[in-house]
Amino acid sequence: MDVSSNGVPAGRRSMLKSKLHRVRVTHADVNYEGSLTLDARLLEAADILPFEEVHVWNVTRGTRLRTYAMAGEANSGVACVNGAAAHLAQPGDLVIVATFTQLDEAAARSHRPRIVLVGPDNRIRDADAEEVAGPGRRREQRQ
Repeated sequence: MDVSSNGVPAGRRSMLKSKLHRVRVTHADVNYEGSLTLDARLLEAADILPFEEVHVWNVTRGTRLRTYAMAGEANSGVACVNGAAAHLAQPGDLVIVATFTQLDEAAARSHRPRIVLVGPDNRIRDADAEEVAGPGRRREQRQ
């Protein structure tokens, strides 16, 4: 059994796997069964599978939720918040969609998440971005 530097058995760490940054919500349907429908190209770019758990952080409203992803039509730009989650997001809201993975200590130390920056009409602006820690800002103009 591996032991960490403080003598505690080494476990697994929950690490950011992928992130879609600044997706604009296109639809919110409270009467639909719960999920988050995203353009299949966005899912592919961020390595998110249909029915995978996603965290949705609403930049506009400050709300957070967990649900699962569903694939929408490729190149449609769709970002539809469904079911009860539709009370927490409305069309026009900017959201961050994130997934996590469990890694052992060695893998966690060298892990780099997949960061996808999303631009107008939910088109991929950068599919291989580096995370920028605050209070730093990206050099390019904010949307």
